[in-house]
Amino acid sequence: MASQPRINSTLVSVIRMAKLSKSNVAAGPMKVYHFVQNQDRPDKAFTTERAQKPGKANAASGKIFVTVPPDHFGPITAENDPARNQGVLVGECWEDRLECRQWGAHLPHVAGIAGQSNYGAQSVALSGGYEDDEDHGEWFLYTGSGGRDLSGNKRTNKEQSFDQKFEKMNEALRVSCKMGYPVRVVPTAMGFFVLVVPSQSMSHKEKRSSYAPEKGVRYDGIYRIEKCWRKVGIQGFKVCRYLFVRCDNEPAPWTSDDHGDLPRPLPAIPELKKATDVFERKESPSWDFDEEDNRWRWKKPPPPSKKPVNAADLEERKRARKAIRQAHTTTVRERLLKEFSCLICRQVMNLPVTTPCAHNFCKSCFEAAFSGKTAIRERSKGGRTLRSQKNVLHCPSCPTDISDFLQNLQVNRELMGVIESLKQKSEENQDAVEELSEEQVDESEENADIGSGDSETAQKTKNPDPKDDLQNPPPDSDQKRTSKRMKVDTTQVVADCE
Repeated sequence: MASQPRINSTLVSVIRMAKLSKSNVAAGPMKVYHFVQNQDRPDKAFTTERAQKPGKANAASGKIFVTVPPDHFGPITAENDPARNQGVLVGECWEDRLECRQWGAHLPHVAGIAGQSNYGAQSVALSGGYEDDEDHGEWFLYTGSGGRDLSGNKRTNKEQSFDQKFEKMNEALRVSCKMGYPVRVVPTAMGFFVLVVPSQSMSHKEKRSSYAPEKGVRYDGIYRIEKCWRKVGIQGFKVCRYLFVRCDNEPAPWTSDDHGDLPRPLPAIPELKKATDVFERKESPSWDFDEEDNRWRWKKPPPPSKKPVNAADLEERKRARKAIRQAHTTTVRERLLKEFSCLICRQVMNLPVTTPCAHNFCKSCFEAAFSGKTAIRERSKGGRTLRSQKNVLHCPSCPTDISDFLQNLQVNRELMGVIESLKQKSEENQDAVEELSEEQVDESEENADIGSGDSETAQKTKNPDPKDDLQNPPPDSDQKRTSKRMKVDTTQVVADCE
């Protein structure tokens, strides 16, 4: 362990989340730019009985907790996150693509590219679908979509049967390259693969990317497409290729830096020598680094959303307040608890055990994984007793031999104390939020009733004196003032619930 120290990725993600959640807390009422009418959806994405057999590809979606439109470009900030008031942070993880969809990082739960051919691409998901992909952390080479026969019973076919073209989603990526739009990148636990060629005498082999998350789905931040081209892929057909370079104000999840990215020179891409249809942006990008502010930001106005903004009436606003109040119960502590999950049972760890390879498990799950296995194997042959042989016992999450660690299993008391403290504070905070939110909603409804009563009284009252007419505006004015007062009350309730 001293010669090969391992980083405890669980603790790294939890510490990063705790730090960023404190630094990104903002005061004041939130601006809601887009109202999503999904109050009838469940808080957690689920699968119907019909969809359980084929899997989550046909699953129903849960609520969308952020207020950005579906065609939103760039990061999701705190003002678009009324549930948590922190936005989607770099390094934030979700259980699957359906949960990732609920926070707007990548909306399609099957497709790898989110975008429109004449508008641009907003996000991509990295899932290792093509052999040509290469991952280098701060930059990667991405292969477009298409080129496969998905008709009939061939929907799981991974073999290309025709060339890819710059159309549909591939054209959306090229538009983002041309305009220099920011693209959100969401890798999955499958990651994608880096091609490794040990020697000329050996054919290429695949190795899982070291930058992919260990489990679930993770948000890696903002990237920009610098070049795109076509080349003949490994399977003999042309594929669309894209060079993504990271340009986010927050550090990458796999680094320990305190600052984000700085402008860097583009890497050398050997395959460009034989590429065709090469496109490289000539004009200044819309998302670029500001030397004065020392951060990445929009240098040109972001593209306006083509999705209509849904205006919510009073009943819908009530349902929205209720949905926000329920979403608020998923506090930072609860999300931290979610990170402290056992790699076997996927539940919050009970009596956590940390292996020398820095993986965390429940003690009961860990012992059950090695039940019936011994560290020493006795051998006998033909009546002779042979020397005992040591059994190699691998970690459930990696090939590290942990047979010596099993001989003296110790519970991580420090980690257990943190989990218990978070559980207790989370329960107390949830009760307090529920009581406070109910009082605020009742108070807002009373204010709305009073406002409507004042409007009706003003309409019925007649003022014979002209001076009184100056002091009491016409009924239309009172209705407008009442409407404004109701909007202020609603905004205050949303801000208080947050």
